[in-house]
Amino acid sequence: MRKDVRILLVGEPKVGKTSLIMSLVSEEFPDEVPLRAEEITIPADVTPERVPTHIVDYSGRTICGIFDPLLSLSLLQANVICIVYSVNNKKSIEKVTSHWIPLINDRTDKDSRVPLILVGNKSDLVEHSSMETILPIMNQYSEIETCVECSAKNLKNISELFYYAQKAVLHPTGPLYCPEEKEMKSSCVKALTRIFKISDLDNDGILNDNELNFFQRTCFNMPLAPQALEDVKNVVRRNMTDGVKDNGLTLKGFLFLHTLFIQRGRHETTWTVLRRFGYDDDLELTQEYLFPLLKIPPDCTTELNHNAYLFLQSVFDKHDKDRDCALSPDELKDLFKVFPYMPWGPDVNNTVCTNEQGWITYQGYLSQWTLTTYLDVQRCLEYLGYLGYSIIHEQESQAAAITVTRNKRIDLQKKQTQRNVFRCNILGARGSGKSGFLQAFLGRNLARQRRIREEHKSYYAISTAYVYGQEKYLLLHEVLPDFDFLSEADLACDVVCLVYDISNPRSFEYCAKAYKKYFMDSKTPCMIIATKSDLHEVRQHYSLSPLDFCRKHKLHPPQPFTCNTADAPNKDIYTKLTTMAMYPHAKLCCMCACNRCTFCICQNLLNCELLRSVRTKLYGAVLNRHMTQTDLKNSTFWLRASVGATVFAVLGFAMYKALLKQR
Repeated sequence: MRKDVRILLVGEPKVGKTSLIMSLVSEEFPDEVPLRAEEITIPADVTPERVPTHIVDYSGRTICGIFDPLLSLSLLQANVICIVYSVNNKKSIEKVTSHWIPLINDRTDKDSRVPLILVGNKSDLVEHSSMETILPIMNQYSEIETCVECSAKNLKNISELFYYAQKAVLHPTGPLYCPEEKEMKSSCVKALTRIFKISDLDNDGILNDNELNFFQRTCFNMPLAPQALEDVKNVVRRNMTDGVKDNGLTLKGFLFLHTLFIQRGRHETTWTVLRRFGYDDDLELTQEYLFPLLKIPPDCTTELNHNAYLFLQSVFDKHDKDRDCALSPDELKDLFKVFPYMPWGPDVNNTVCTNEQGWITYQGYLSQWTLTTYLDVQRCLEYLGYLGYSIIHEQESQAAAITVTRNKRIDLQKKQTQRNVFRCNILGARGSGKSGFLQAFLGRNLARQRRIREEHKSYYAISTAYVYGQEKYLLLHEVLPDFDFLSEADLACDVVCLVYDISNPRSFEYCAKAYKKYFMDSKTPCMIIATKSDLHEVRQHYSLSPLDFCRKHKLHPPQPFTCNTADAPNKDIYTKLTTMAMYPHAKLCCMCACNRCTFCICQNLLNCELLRSVRTKLYGAVLNRHMTQTDLKNSTFWLRASVGATVFAVLGFAMYKALLKQR
């Protein structure tokens, strides 16, 4: 909404411009009328639309056929122009088309025409109406909003005149409706179609009674009575055959209702809806709506909160019509119909998890939103705005969906974190297997990776990892191997992964130099990955072997990794990276496979056959509910359950003591 409205009155001398203003202010016809009234401001609390209104008088006597700079300035500043004529003076009516409208069109911006209102004053002096003469003029000029006949002397239609002027600014007809074609403009149809799709919560193409009431409450702060709701649908039924379906309002019926509102002069109804959903006077989503203010202190990250994930889950469920927990290309296209453009390109399919058909899964869908929030929160706010988050969840703005994490230094001091997204930067020489390492995190072996087209390649991969039973997001970022020009963004992360190819004798040298130059004195934990471990290992052309280098710098031994597997690659390495990112202060001895340290003993216990059988039985009993009474009475089962519970208790105590000792 505009902060104020500026009304300018122009017209021939002696038509009563000043009298109209004086009669409005004093509520009586003035005995003496000045040559020109001073600018008057009407406070917001006494206007129907609750907007301050400035009324400016222009004296035609100062023109005298000469260019008047004061008139030009007034025309440029005006939001609406009232051309006043006298209903008993034919010459003043002729001047509307021969002088005033051409003058206004010449002196104002051609791209944004100012709305005009024709005002026939002195209606008390005649018994006939001037509308027969004015109607052809209104049909000729589309910028004319309406015509009002009034009388400053007996105060007829004075308040209505200025109300219509205010309404022409706040609720203009021009952006909504084309009078010549008698239908809504395409931009208005596009905006209302988006509003319909957002309000259609189950995506069945129909607004049922619950959805209509939610829409009514959202826009007008009050629900419709059942009879009023039925009356609205009956109006649509009487005028079109496919406007109501299954007792709900279709898109055609929704658009028809708004066309009817506009044709009957109730523009404010349509404008109230449009503005509630973020549109400005040009039917574009406002910057304030798409990009609400969000302060992010240095060294803090941004994540989606629980309510945002619930909203995104509902959007996914709304468009996953075949219920296969993945979005087909058509379903994804349908989801993004409320966007002015397609926000996700082919690279997204190589950034998150997909199914065998290459469709983005539910987990991949949430992961991409998490990635966008972490890397570009402003874009995330924009996307949530298109989806109508603040409207559906009845929040002030999309900023309510974002959690700004605390400073990372505080996490290090307290030795704990509340963050859910951790970034791992992958560095390594060309051909060392960085891209393969990223794609393996998404469950793709070498055979599937070879099917990825070069132009669809992504330098990011994001998915979930479980650390001590907590689900966290790990974001992998492949840093381009330009050793001398690593920026702060390339170095800012929670954990670093230095990758080298065991079959390339010159591959490890890059990792060693990068570590010594950028990470040796930093507090960022590092891990060295020995990729292509299925190939023959050659001696690295460096002064120290990778294992000796790690021992010298007190790093974990190089972790062997390969994505050349028959099935999906093993993901244990990613859990270790997430653990290092969550607990950078802890020097965990958990990556050696020595079978002597606490971690290895715990891992062996977790993977033992006894616990696996107990876990399988428990899952069958609790989750699947397929266990019979005979199984429950079986003493062997309960013996295994008891032993398993005991082992879990001992394991938990051992891990607690190990972590306590490290602290």
